[in-house]
Amino acid sequence: MRKIALIALLSLPLTLPLAANFFPATVHTSIKSANGASIQLAKAFPVTGMSGVVIHNYGNDLTAVTSRIVQTSAQGETTLVSADIIHHDELPTIKTTVKSGDKVIGGYLYENVLVLAPDASTYANATKAYTKKWIHPDLFALYLSVQGEDGVTKENLENFAKKYQIGLVYIIRKDGAVLFDPISGQVIAKQGVSNLPAKGQFPFYMRFEQLESGWFGGAATGNYYNEVGAL
Repeated sequence: MRKIALIALLSLPLTLPLAANFFPATVHTSIKSANGASIQLAKAFPVTGMSGVVIHNYGNDLTAVTSRIVQTSAQGETTLVSADIIHHDELPTIKTTVKSGDKVIGGYLYENVLVLAPDASTYANATKAYTKKWIHPDLFALYLSVQGEDGVTKENLENFAKKYQIGLVYIIRKDGAVLFDPISGQVIAKQGVSNLPAKGQFPFYMRFEQLESGWFGGAATGNYYNEVGAL
């Protein structure tokens, strides 16, 4: 009887207290004023730390994303974090200055979410809880292998997000599930979780046992919760 009870306990699914506002809504607004890298929005994003993009209208129905911004206060104050939106060796870099009246999308690509979880069961239950365009961690694992990276960092999450058009990283940590904005490098939402495995797959759940580089093979050792908790 004790063995049956233990098995039942260990097989309990991840429990998330669903919150309608856990994922911040995408916001369409505009630039009220701009002074160099300091920008004031006409309407603030719902959460400080959210990133967004600036869209400039060149006339003749020609528009383009010119810059990335991050909100730094609840009053809609933002800062310019990058003007190099689309990098390609054969294309010129956009150098348009942010101006009053430019359109802004806050929470750009927030529907595209990479998930970092400790095991397959936790991943499955987390992705069932919300309707998003989930990015499987296998893709991130392949990216790290090609880049020769030996762990998860804010820098490689940012680079991966820009390359594959990902807006958020949904990370299951020991102290709760968090939404990490890889462009701002900040946690923008958090909720409690329960029934997590005591030990997670390192460096995170993926369906690969080993890649050609060998980095994700048996030689890779560490603690999943420590790895993602350090972000």
